[in-house]
Amino acid sequence: MIKFLDLHQINQRFQKEFEKKFQDFLSSGQYVLGEEVLAFEKEYANFCGTMHCIGVSSGLDALYLIIEAYKLLGKLSEGDEVLVPANTYIASILAVSQKGLVPILVEPSLKTYNIDVECIEAHITKKTKAILGVHLYGNLYDVDVLEQIAKRHDLILIEDAAQAHGAVHKDGRKAGNVSDVAAFSFYPSKNLGALGEAGAITTNNAALAEVIFKLRNYGRINSYENIYKGFNNRIDALQTAFLRIKLKQLDLDNLKRQQIANYYLNQIDASSITLPSIKKLESHVFHLFVIRSKDRNKLKETLLKEGIETAIHYPIPIHKQKAYSEFSNLSLPITEQIHKEVLSIPLNPILSEDEIKKIVFTLKKYS
Repeated sequence: MIKFLDLHQINQRFQKEFEKKFQDFLSSGQYVLGEEVLAFEKEYANFCGTMHCIGVSSGLDALYLIIEAYKLLGKLSEGDEVLVPANTYIASILAVSQKGLVPILVEPSLKTYNIDVECIEAHITKKTKAILGVHLYGNLYDVDVLEQIAKRHDLILIEDAAQAHGAVHKDGRKAGNVSDVAAFSFYPSKNLGALGEAGAITTNNAALAEVIFKLRNYGRINSYENIYKGFNNRIDALQTAFLRIKLKQLDLDNLKRQQIANYYLNQIDASSITLPSIKKLESHVFHLFVIRSKDRNKLKETLLKEGIETAIHYPIPIHKQKAYSEFSNLSLPITEQIHKEVLSIPLNPILSEDEIKKIVFTLKKYS
């Protein structure tokens, strides 16, 4: 069986380093924040090319903290509208609505699956204060156009970079550094995955970073003096120790993903399957390799019979979720088509050559 993602095998590559790091961590007696967290924040900021990195408890908490910090700085207020892609994981929308802002769902491009930049300006009103762009599946959104729109309308541009660690824009900037501020998730299945929950925020805005640093740790400036009503959203220090080990391998792992994706793109030619449309390979780190089929369920069953696991990201769009019944009357045909047709096939840095060829052969046979 070719697993969709074997996290045990992914992490087994680092087992000896993890064990040594854990022993060092155990002996240190410093288990909350501390040197490992500071070192990781510095290294990840350097990796992304930003001035600041704040380690936090998850990708969703990263988005929460970003919005809360902008509210404290007077840049966002409850009731403000935030443009978000209709085609995304629910966390992107939760972060907006649970902080008292109004998510405005914008249709995606059927080619890139990211927010359709040609649709954005039609949704901008006097209440619009920000755009939350998502680098879905690891593919950078249209950076240049989103930056231009944000600048033209004086909007905050936020990246949900939870799936795009290491993706590179054509000008050399990486995900996390193509907006005002970015949120990352290090959920175990991500390209840079922890062994538990973890996240980070990157930015070049010193004032914003200062507020977020305080907010994640009870809003305090020292042990018993608090200037904000903050939260306990600190990143787990042990997770940063593990992440530092894996960060050294991330560019190589992403390169392997891109090589596999390139092979898929050049070798899979089944007429009934739609492959991803990729402009520049480096701008996509293929957290997921997503194909489309009008008969998605039949294709999924066929692959499983051949011993190939797949996954669906995501089967139910936001506006059809019970949690967001207030959006149920929206007409979002492109979003709905994507959610009915997408299928994620295995793509990760530990796939063997034989496994890759079997996946391609099975898909080519299917028509």
